Amino acid sequence: MSAPWQVSRESLPPTSRLLIERAHEEMLAGNLDDRRLQEVRPLVRESWERSWHRRVGPEAVPALELVSDELEEYRLAHPLASAMDMIRALLLPGTSEDSGVVIAVGDQAGRLLWIEGDDQLRSLTDGMGFVAGANWSEDAVGTSAPGTALALGQSVQIRGAEHYNRLVHPWSCTAAPVRDPETQRVLGVIDITGGPEVVSPQARLLVDATARAVESELMVARLRKRSEQHRPRSTAMKSRVPATARATLHVLGRDRARLETESAHDESMIELSARHAAILLMLAVHRQGLSAERLCELVYGPGVSPDTLRPEMVRLRKVLERTAPDLVPESRPYRLPVALDTDAQDVLSLLDRGAHRVALTAYRGPVMPESTSPGVEEFRESVRAALREAMLSEASLDVLLAYAEIPEGQGDAEALRLALEMLPARSPKRAGLVARIERLAAE
Repeated sequence: MSAPWQVSRESLPPTSRLLIERAHEEMLAGNLDDRRLQEVRPLVRESWERSWHRRVGPEAVPALELVSDELEEYRLAHPLASAMDMIRALLLPGTSEDSGVVIAVGDQAGRLLWIEGDDQLRSLTDGMGFVAGANWSEDAVGTSAPGTALALGQSVQIRGAEHYNRLVHPWSCTAAPVRDPETQRVLGVIDITGGPEVVSPQARLLVDATARAVESELMVARLRKRSEQHRPRSTAMKSRVPATARATLHVLGRDRARLETESAHDESMIELSARHAAILLMLAVHRQGLSAERLCELVYGPGVSPDTLRPEMVRLRKVLERTAPDLVPESRPYRLPVALDTDAQDVLSLLDRGAHRVALTAYRGPVMPESTSPGVEEFRESVRAALREAMLSEASLDVLLAYAEIPEGQGDAEALRLALEMLPARSPKRAGLVARIERLAAE
């Protein structure tokens, strides 16, 4: 079966290709006012300028940021993992090994997670670092369809010499971002790479349609889970609620924590109120249990009567009885009858194991950032401090540079200075770090 984009094999005429190549050389030389640059598509020219100002190397092979077990662990947990069968069916019909294209699916940071497609082409694209685990963001490789699509939040086509990196000039590509169907947060990117046929109008329509189909599938799966959660159960069914095999509380970067539970035959997901989330988080962190007085102090602050806590506990129990009965807290002391994992504690465990890159990727923001519960504030700070300490004392240079890009690291002058010390003397990234350090010193 032929792929839908294999309709036209038209490429840029030689004069256009030569003009773009010469304009590219002028850009790299710093001649930003050269008249030939005005002949380049604005989208490409602006991306070149961003890449030049960030001192991206024009022939650099992108760094591998996820390898072996780290890559596999991250892939399994990524939201797009469940959509890979659909992506293959839409973009690699028939026999993928001789499809004539390579497809790549990456995360929101531009790291490629899956590379599939034509075996011969993949053996060639490997040489430019187009491999699983490599960072293909604009910051890493300059203008490319996956990186520029993420930078602009829209589908993008890049033809041959329009790539910022000379190693990629033999290739063309089309990419589109994939968004969370509810929050519209970018989850990742879908890319097809090959010859001039992959930048046809049909190719762009197909990649856009694939991204929308994936978003729809994610929404359908989410609605199906919610429907199953709220489906009425008979008394007999309630008595046979499957034992919870695993329960996880997601609190990083969100105030309405998400509780996910898995059993042998079922999965469920609910969002909790800020107060219920604070209570569950404290019980998850203090697994030995807490007295009513101590739990009240951690959730509400000192001087508040435990009578304030008790009605909230009644409401929380009712919520859990419907969705995760194994997690209904016991009393005297208050404690959870089964273990409740949290994404924040997962990050701490990864740091303890020395998996700094995966830990940084898993860290999606502060613990319940708007919560003023004293216990939550204390735990939030302990996670932040543990992450920072690991970054400053043990992390590799590429992980430290990634840390400097998240909100917690952007204003960390000590982390920036350490990264500057670790960078090679001729690294193009030094100038950007120096400028950031100077801005922080002036504030």
